[in-house]
Amino acid sequence: MTKRGATLSTSDARREAVVDAAIAEFAKSGYHNTPITAVAARAEISPAYVFKLFPGKVALFVAALDRCYELVVQALGKGAARTDAADPEQVLYEMGGAYAELITDKNLLMLQVHAQSACDVPEIAEAVRQGLARVTEYVRSRSGAKDESVQRFIAYGQLCHLITTLELDGHRGGWAAVLTAGIRHPKAHDTGPRG
Repeated sequence: MTKRGATLSTSDARREAVVDAAIAEFAKSGYHNTPITAVAARAEISPAYVFKLFPGKVALFVAALDRCYELVVQALGKGAARTDAADPEQVLYEMGGAYAELITDKNLLMLQVHAQSACDVPEIAEAVRQGLARVTEYVRSRSGAKDESVQRFIAYGQLCHLITTLELDGHRGGWAAVLTAGIRHPKAHDTGPRG
């Protein structure tokens, strides 16, 4: 098994599997309602081994969130690479499309939503701040856009979360049309069993 071209040890491979399982389980039930036993069962290892890899549930949640933000930055990079244009707005547009495609994976979307709801845990709040800082700085540097445009891009990303979680695309009612106007979203898909 490899990650970024390097061969992973058995414990590294298991760590990766546990983080993947944690993303799916925390996305389903949130930080507060997800027991380590659920993550262990999905990863097909013992809870004791999860605790060998991660010192506690908060560390595991933070690792899952870090992976999520890593995937966000990768998606934004792929989106930016779709255009040869030097226009920052065009780069942002392509990044936005790539992000919309990424969050069709409801696990990544819901992990971010649950992370925001668990910011009463200081380590999670800090992980969200660091992840948002990483995304914001990447968008700013890669697009070359002005700060106002970057702020709008991040705000639209949060609006995309709302539109996607509530399945507002095609929803009847003028209010939904106001929120979804001009925002494109691929059809959402599940990436695995939801429970």
